[in-house]
Amino acid sequence: MVAGRVVVYGGRGALGAKCVEQFKAAGFWVACIDLADNPSADVNVPVKLSENFVQQETSIVNTVGTALNGEKLDGIFCVAGGWAGGNASKDLAKNSEMMWNQSVCSSVIAASLASKHLKEGGVLQLTGAKAALEPTSGMIGYGMAKAAVHHLTKSLASSNSGLPANSTVLAILPITLDTPMNRKWMPNADFSTWTPLEFLAQLFINWSKNQERPKSGSLVQLVTTNSKTDLVIA
Repeated sequence: MVAGRVVVYGGRGALGAKCVEQFKAAGFWVACIDLADNPSADVNVPVKLSENFVQQETSIVNTVGTALNGEKLDGIFCVAGGWAGGNASKDLAKNSEMMWNQSVCSSVIAASLASKHLKEGGVLQLTGAKAALEPTSGMIGYGMAKAAVHHLTKSLASSNSGLPANSTVLAILPITLDTPMNRKWMPNADFSTWTPLEFLAQLFINWSKNQERPKSGSLVQLVTTNSKTDLVIA
């Protein structure tokens, strides 16, 4: 008997792979949505770059539905995304489009999944950014995309959003995650201020069990100091 059923959108990235690993260790059935398969997942749902946005949505929603075979999800965790710098004088359109595709489109598809396959009282998690609470002049496309995710989170948590009854919608707002790639590119940083991936994966497990969930619509900042992470609601 499984502990629950979840989807990890972006399950081949650093955070996503850690989430798949820890959900599996906790006895969950896990579906991974990404460009490449995660061999640890029970089901892999491909994101096909040959398809346009609407086609991707239809394909992903239908494939997850087939895999569930009538069951419902306890949680959908969308940790897909990326980062790009640039201001109005450098690659603004290019980077804005890339950030929109990576952060907003994945979040919209996750919301569509939730409307059809999340159980009543389930949780949908999206990924914003603490930086996007303020102007982001050196990374405008990134800031715009993450601000859109914040707006989507609050809209989905409002009445008549189309999500199942009593569902909870939350956005995490990281500062810096402790990933191998971040350590490679910032070797002299203070790692005690970076949020461990294991902390987030366990947080998501708790949320999937309806434990320690903030109020629906919350933007949950992850503030790590001296290797201790606190949740601060924006």
